[in-house]
Amino acid sequence: MRGFFGVGVEGLSKPMNAGNLFRSAHAFGASFLFTVGADYKRRKGKLADTSDAPGEVPFYEFDTIDTLDLPVGCRLVGVELTEEAEELPSFRHPRQAAYVLGPERGSLSPEMLARCAFTVKIPTKFCINVATAGAIVMYDRMISLGRFASRPVMEGGEAIPPQPHVAGGPVIRSRGGG
Repeated sequence: MRGFFGVGVEGLSKPMNAGNLFRSAHAFGASFLFTVGADYKRRKGKLADTSDAPGEVPFYEFDTIDTLDLPVGCRLVGVELTEEAEELPSFRHPRQAAYVLGPERGSLSPEMLARCAFTVKIPTKFCINVATAGAIVMYDRMISLGRFASRPVMEGGEAIPPQPHVAGGPVIRSRGGG
């Protein structure tokens, strides 16, 4: 899969849920992890993060939204259950993305939502656990940007393998009309 992604939280109410989120991010191949305005205690998060993701993947702690510094070209994607948010099954993930989720007992701040290039929502009846929401978003990213066999038309049918990538010859473009 081309590109990269990071996962983070704004604010924090339950460090073990953040630990679980970071463990899932590590498993899905996140390039970096981050917190914004959160007091994340790795010791408590480790109770759910048995992979010690912040010890294996670059981990950044930002005090405020203004200090949030993402790689060049990286698009911030808020994950929040709002009327205006795009439903995840219809969302085209940026190749270079950072996904930010809000605290368990709250939402992303209006300032964070304003900073996001996109806001997506998981089409559920009500808010779900932050670690579960993050895992769903990362799974959706993986299946939408990865090269997997197509699903069969009939249940129990065989998957249709992806066609191998074929590199063509060089494309020579000329400027001008001639």
